[in-house]
Amino acid sequence: MNGLTIGEVAKRAQVHIETLRYYERRGLLASPLRSKSNYRQYTDDIVRRVRFIKAAQALGFSLKEIKELLSLRAAPQASCTDIRTRTETKITDIDAKIDWLIAMKQALSRLVEECSTNGPLTDCAILAALKNQEG
Repeated sequence: MNGLTIGEVAKRAQVHIETLRYYERRGLLASPLRSKSNYRQYTDDIVRRVRFIKAAQALGFSLKEIKELLSLRAAPQASCTDIRTRTETKITDIDAKIDWLIAMKQALSRLVEECSTNGPLTDCAILAALKNQEG
C-alpha cells in the first residue's frame, strides 16, 4: 500500500498530527487503513477533507456542524437548500454573538468611564462592580 502517512497529510493540510487524530476520534475522518507495520495510510482525498474542515471552521462552524455538512455533502438526497439553511442558521448565531459582544463592550466602557485611576485599589469602580455581581 502506498498511501500518505499521517505526517504527510498534516503537512499538506497544514495542521498538526494531533489535529488529524482528534478529527478521527470525533468522526470527521474515517479511520485509515493500516500498513503491515501498523502505520496509518491515508489517501489524497483526506487532505481535501481536512482543508474543507479547516475552511468551515474559519467561517465559524463548530465541529458538530461540520460533521453535519460533511454528511449532507455525501448524501445523494441532500440539496443545496439543506446547506443554505444551515449557513443561514450560522449567520443568525453570529449576529447574536455580535450583539452580545457589543453589549459587553458597552458595559466595559461604562466601567472604564467610572474608573478613577488615581485612587487606591480599594476604591476601584471596576472591582466594586464585579464584586456586586458576585451576589
